[in-house]
Amino acid sequence: MSNTKNILNDFIVQTSIGLFCSYGNFYLDPKEPVINAVISHAHGDHAVGGNQNVYCTKATSLFMLHRYKKFAAVNFLIKGYHEVFDLNGVKISFYPAGHMLGSALVLLEFGGVKYLYTGDYKLEDDDTCEAIEFVEADVLITETTFANPETEHPNAVGEIQKLNDVEANIMLGSYALGKSQRIISLLNKYCPQKRILVHHSVMPFVKIYEEMGVSLGKYEMYDRKVMKNNHTNMIYIVPPMVYRSYIRAINVVRVFATGWKHLQSNNEVQLYISDHVDWKAILKTIQNVKPKEVWTTHGSGKQLQAHFEPNLVVKLLN
Repeated sequence: MSNTKNILNDFIVQTSIGLFCSYGNFYLDPKEPVINAVISHAHGDHAVGGNQNVYCTKATSLFMLHRYKKFAAVNFLIKGYHEVFDLNGVKISFYPAGHMLGSALVLLEFGGVKYLYTGDYKLEDDDTCEAIEFVEADVLITETTFANPETEHPNAVGEIQKLNDVEANIMLGSYALGKSQRIISLLNKYCPQKRILVHHSVMPFVKIYEEMGVSLGKYEMYDRKVMKNNHTNMIYIVPPMVYRSYIRAINVVRVFATGWKHLQSNNEVQLYISDHVDWKAILKTIQNVKPKEVWTTHGSGKQLQAHFEPNLVVKLLN
């Protein structure tokens, strides 16, 4: 590991477009189209269409191609996990982030210093994506979506098993990419008596998961007649926009799978399933990465900063 004095405070800077590395002339998960984009995963708040050169994993490229079609990127430069490539003098490699299929921690090496950008990540078991691989680095650039000591995500298995106590049909709100596939897998394993119906907009992502070798179990395309003629033990998985438009839906129990408490308030069953690290998981990550400095992004890092002061430098990028 290198000496702290070699860490470049401006190696990654927050701009209106996103995190920028001037030393390598590229952006990490830019919010607007750029020439060189290193993309950690395919969720829309991290992967926009229209970039010139996109460096990412195979799965990320497939999800982006489905979402943005011919506007996904001019060039996809697909990289496997652990493969080292050079971008304008910066050595870059991807490691599994555990957030969703194809998600990557991005290890950046420059001037003898290692900077690890997490994108979004989680530590919990998830059969639908690659498990996180910790990498030691001098600087950890971590998301802090749930960086609050009072936030502790419950076990996903225990949460999904709540649905076994619901006999009526369930309308389950879930993000179309990543979350829905995890939910389908969990339902098949822990709620086997449930019949799973999937909204048509979720289905293409399900198919890409299967093309990439991920077995999710049984499911079927939503059919209104099926739902209408069967009043128990059916679960209809819908994306957020559809869920909100079905506000007057009758004869269903409303459930939304998320780690955000404010999105649970009007639901009849609270289903706290998150694909992000909570407070304890962030602390465990820091313990495993062994950084000399922690830089925070995607959320507030103030509580993390206060927790480690003065023993570890915690810098807020946003």
